Amino acid sequence: MTATPATTKTDNEADVEATAAEESVAVVTDTATGTAAPAPDGDELDDDLPPVSPVRTAIGAGAAAVVSGALGLASLTGTWTGKVLSERETLLGQIKTAQGGTASAQIHEIYADSWHTTAAVNGGFALLALLVGAFVLARPAFGAPDAHPQPVWVRAVALGGLVLGAIGLLLSVGMFFDLFATLPSTGS
Repeated sequence: MTATPATTKTDNEADVEATAAEESVAVVTDTATGTAAPAPDGDELDDDLPPVSPVRTAIGAGAAAVVSGALGLASLTGTWTGKVLSERETLLGQIKTAQGGTASAQIHEIYADSWHTTAAVNGGFALLALLVGAFVLARPAFGAPDAHPQPVWVRAVALGGLVLGAIGLLLSVGMFFDLFATLPSTGS
């Protein structure tokens, strides 16, 4: 059996080859044409790109605008909470007048208190719609100047919630103070 001599590199030869590899330019092969071109270094790539700015989404403002619109609509149509509290006032009025009482007292206890409770709850929803809508519309004026203003739909929905809230508040105040319809009165 004969052994072949092993070729080994000395430390100096390995250092020379590593230095040559570091100094060589990386080559990128274009797959479409099959030609080789030097790969650009990181500095050349950064010069061509525009500066990166943080992406600002209007999710919070959009959600608040939708909430404002929903609260404004609820102030006009009524809510389950308003209905429950109104029925509670009706029941309390029936209990208070069960032992008897004048017709005027029965009307006031059974109907007027229920009517006013509904108006108060709807007014609360209207006031919340006004506040949330005003906050969404006024927020950009108090924040840092932004290159991306609120989307148009956010402002439109917030303005709709503000208007619905204002109408709901006016109707609730009118209901509460019996401006639109007075309570029936008894003959005496």
